[in-house]
Amino acid sequence: MTTPKHSTQDYQRIARAIEYLRARHSEQPDLATLARQAGLSEHHFQRLFTRWAGVSPKRFLQHLTLEDARRRLAASRNVLDLSGELGLSGGGRLHDLFVTVEAMSPGEARNGGAGLDIDWGLHDSPFGRALIASTRRGVCALHFVDDDREDPAALLAADWPSARLRRGDAATRGLARQIFTPLDGSRREPLALLLKGSNFQLQVWRALLRLPPGALTSYGDLAAALDAPAAARAIGSAVGANRIGWLIPCHRVIRAGGEITGYRWGTARKAAMLGWEAARSEAV
Repeated sequence: MTTPKHSTQDYQRIARAIEYLRARHSEQPDLATLARQAGLSEHHFQRLFTRWAGVSPKRFLQHLTLEDARRRLAASRNVLDLSGELGLSGGGRLHDLFVTVEAMSPGEARNGGAGLDIDWGLHDSPFGRALIASTRRGVCALHFVDDDREDPAALLAADWPSARLRRGDAATRGLARQIFTPLDGSRREPLALLLKGSNFQLQVWRALLRLPPGALTSYGDLAAALDAPAAARAIGSAVGANRIGWLIPCHRVIRAGGEITGYRWGTARKAAMLGWEAARSEAV
């Protein structure tokens, strides 16, 4: 399966449809209603949605039901334990051998990126406009930016106040292609990530990197996998502190009851990612 090019405008239409689907799922809105919400003809909307998701709007909605989420939670429950047994929990290759990670030292983290050069750019992705920032040691940020009034540089400056920030879309265009196209499970070159966080946050993020596409976990199961069963709230804080969206898949953490909530870049985007991954896992 190949993944076609996506525009930000396409994603915005899809996101509005997903929000509507989630809000009105009990009413089972028909194709005509969804197309009207997206401002498109039925034929155009069906074609756009299927091209983006790989499945019809009706099938996509099935992937976002509580029943499907609970089933996927149960099926994924042993993934974290198994991956630990396979030796993927250390600092080496993770995430199906696609991502390598390096953690900054506590001193480096405290100095706000002093002496660090960070190149960043804005790029279209299947999930909207993405800000990608990278150093020579790896990708250090991936944010999704929806509002033109939001200053991308300010997002980076808040995390890296002492770093030298250099806007240059050309410098990160290759990374954008590597990260987002193709998203079809084909073999990709390893991508380095530079992580900044507390020891506990790093543990949580490494654990998330063990979750393959299509898998889900709950905050409680993640806490149990880290041998910290009473730390579900702290797990939630660590998940929320992730600054590298999509690559560190915090979108794969949902509530034990199957509800899709709590995502830095919006629950509609989280639902889009989960449904998108489920559709492709189903097709494999």
